[in-house]
Amino acid sequence: MKIKLRDYQTEDTQEILDIINYNILNSTALYDYKIRSYEQQKTILEEKITKNFPVIIAELDGVVVGFGMYSEFRFREAYKFTVEHSVYVNGEYHGKGIGKILLQELIKLAKKQGLHTMIAVIDSENQSSIEFHEKFGFKTVGIIKESGFKFNRWLHSVFMQLILE
Repeated sequence: MKIKLRDYQTEDTQEILDIINYNILNSTALYDYKIRSYEQQKTILEEKITKNFPVIIAELDGVVVGFGMYSEFRFREAYKFTVEHSVYVNGEYHGKGIGKILLQELIKLAKKQGLHTMIAVIDSENQSSIEFHEKFGFKTVGIIKESGFKFNRWLHSVFMQLILE
């Protein structure tokens, strides 16, 4: 299995949207309630690129099997060296190392851009994502209890951090 990484192209929007909307409807990976439209997702991706943040695609045999990106952590000027990232893999391709390839590339790109720290915000129920990030050196730096409400229950946000040195 040969995964190809490349930059996002507008033609990838629908496949990204399918991954995002699946997660909105079936997981706590996203705290959204309503699925996104094609135009909403396209705007989100284009805004990141306009701000010089990467959106990278993992492709297998011409099919988008995952994507990763990062952007502002917060909107105050002093946070300009800190980014929050997201990595999503199509459910049919979980456990094949695609998330690892995407996160490695995001870390490399963040270092190249001179960024200082990368943040992951993960639902506390997603233990596999927490363990995944720990393998890359991310440390849990805080938990915000009952910060989200989805699927008729309170959710806790785990904040993990990697210093990019």
